[in-house]
Parts: sequence; structure tokens; C-alpha cells
Amino acid sequence: MKKTIALAAVASMFLFTACSKSTKSSDTAATEEHAHDAAAEEATEAPAAETDNVASADNTVLEITIKGGDDMKFDQTTLKATAGQKIKLTLVHSGKLPKASMGHNFILLKNGVNEADFATKALAAKDHDYIPAGSEGDIIAHTGLVGGGESTTIEFTAPARGAYTYICSFPGHSAMMKGKLMVK
Repeated sequence: MKKTIALAAVASMFLFTACSKSTKSSDTAATEEHAHDAAAEEATEAPAAETDNVASADNTVLEITIKGGDDMKFDQTTLKATAGQKIKLTLVHSGKLPKASMGHNFILLKNGVNEADFATKALAAKDHDYIPAGSEGDIIAHTGLVGGGESTTIEFTAPARGAYTYICSFPGHSAMMKGKLMVK
């Protein structure tokens, strides 16, 4: 009888251990599945600053949307591209004020161009969307001036590797409305 009880106790222990391992495995699998679902959810909810810079499916055109509002700030201060990549950039004025009082443009300057000097020259270029005459050698690409609720789109090719400054040249804006295009 003692052997039967001992045998039953050992069998119960094996059964309990097997069940506990099976539960642990299914708990681990459920936890891993939940972690995978959470990671996938996080990946689809990337910040707007990053999701606005999306290369097309064929990787030939990088589409960028950058917004500037009545607060005199670009919504993105760092843009990323690859040297030689085609870029389609849309500037959206997300504010309400007209371009005569709160216009915005996007000017990508070449390396070595002093942004403060460029902005000073731009003050005299009101009739040309604050793009100074004769500054073509300082600029890689630029948009025209837009006011509240307006947008404009340009296309250009990313320059060689490096960090390039972009600004809004409307009077007084370049101090706050600027950023870097990082080209790798």
C-alpha cells in the first residue's frame, strides 16, 4: 500500500509539473504575442515629424511635408535624405494670417552661406518673395511665399553628403524658422 501511495504521489508530481510547464509555455507565448502586437502598434504610430518624410515605394522620390504657422516655427527642424535622392517638398502654411503679414517660404542654403547675411539681403526682396536677386549661387532650392491656409510644392535633388541649413526668409522669421537637412 505504501508503494501505491508513493507511486501515486510521484505520478501526481509529474502531472502537476507537466501542467505547470504547459501553462507557463502558453503564458510566455501569450506575453510574447502581446509584446509583438505592442511593437507593431508602436511602429505604425510613429511621430508626425518622421512619418511626413516618406520615400515612395520605388525609393526614387522622398516626399516631405513641412508646416509653418502663425507661431513662426517650422514643425520639423531636421529633415533627412540621401545624396542624389529626388525630393518633393510641400510647404504648408498651417496658420490663418495672410502672407503680407505672416508669409512663409522654404529656402535651402548651400554650405558656407551665412544665414543672417542672407536674411538681411532678403529684406529688400519683398517683390520676389524675399528671395534676393543674385542669390542663386547661395540657394539649392526654394519655394515661393505662402500665407495662411496655402501650400506650395517644389522638387529638387538632394545635394552631396552634409548638413544644410533651411530658413524662412520673411522679415524676422529666420531667427526662429530654421532647420537642417541632413544628407547621408
